[in-house]
Amino acid sequence: MAAESTFDIVSEFERQELLNAVNQARREVTTRYDLKDSKTEFAVDEKTLTITTESEMHLAAARDILLTKALRRNLSIKIFKFGDEEEISGPRVRQIATLQQGIPDDLAKKLQKLIREHAPKVQARIQGDALRVGSKSRDDLQTVITLLRERQDEFAVPLQFTNYR
Repeated sequence: MAAESTFDIVSEFERQELLNAVNQARREVTTRYDLKDSKTEFAVDEKTLTITTESEMHLAAARDILLTKALRRNLSIKIFKFGDEEEISGPRVRQIATLQQGIPDDLAKKLQKLIREHAPKVQARIQGDALRVGSKSRDDLQTVITLLRERQDEFAVPLQFTNYR
């Protein structure tokens, strides 16, 4: 009989593309007339991105530039989970965005339930921060991928489908 076919549902982003988007945003901020002297800074850590600038208006403009550059580099804006704007020394403002990677447990369980409801012959197993979906029929797997792509807006993180075998 046929072996089981599988694929993984993951939520990842390409770090180099993020760094490229941040560098492009930095360049645009330094050349734009309204932001040129605002001393806007972008700092990227392993799991966070920090925007520091002089006012809330400059912060909103810098954030919009960053999101635009990220979209142009095929990054989903769902990877950014922006926190509250906070005032730091003097008139400066900072906002920290957590970079979301991996599927949280509650979302994995929701996806598992959704897959079970719409494709009963398909098995979805949680493996760390990913979901492995398996079935003997490749058509059933294609149905699951189509279903999840149609409902992409319902999920808080971007989903990618990898290791299709």
